[in-house]
Order: sequence, then C-alpha cells, then structure tokens
Amino acid sequence: MAKKKAITEAKKSRKTTVAKGVKLTRGTLEDIQKKPGSSSAGRYKKVNPKDFAGAAGGASKYSFPINTLARGRNALARAHNAPNPEGIRNAVYKRYPSLKKRVMKRKK
Repeated sequence: MAKKKAITEAKKSRKTTVAKGVKLTRGTLEDIQKKPGSSSAGRYKKVNPKDFAGAAGGASKYSFPINTLARGRNALARAHNAPNPEGIRNAVYKRYPSLKKRVMKRKK
C-alpha cells in the first residue's frame, strides 16, 4: 500500500505544461481544474498566458483562451460557467471591440 501511495505522489509531483512557458505540478493542475469554470485549464499549451480571460471571471487564470477571434466568441458563449461571467465578457470586449459592437447592434 505504501508503494502505491509513493507512486501516486511521484506522479503528482511531475510538471506539465498548462500554457506557453508555464509549467505546474500535476497536483496543482488538478486543484485548478476543480474550480468552477476551470475544467479546461491546461488544454491550451501553446497559448500565451496573457491570452486567457479566466482570471477576470473568477476562474483559473489558464482557462477561457481569447487569443483568436473564434476563441473570443467561444469564451463569450461559455462565460456563464464562470463565477463572474461579466469579467470574462469585459476581457473579450476589451480585446475585440468588434464583438461588442455586434452585440449592441442586436440589442437595438
């Protein structure tokens, strides 16, 4: 039993890439993924850490990537899963003002 526990601890101490240039231990990554709205944290390994909107919405800072217009739209569609959806929306609209114009046009 002790050997199995030691193997599990060794696996958790290995580092994995969560964003471009950012490595975290697996245990830390698992804890981050348990936060509301953060289940996809660690899946965007080639995205720059500045290109995430998760921290603005109360989710993990490595969730809700907005590095492209398509991912920005996707973040808007999934913002309701974050603890503070308005923070995600504000980050996306700051980066892509054209999306905000589009929303404002629909509301008229």
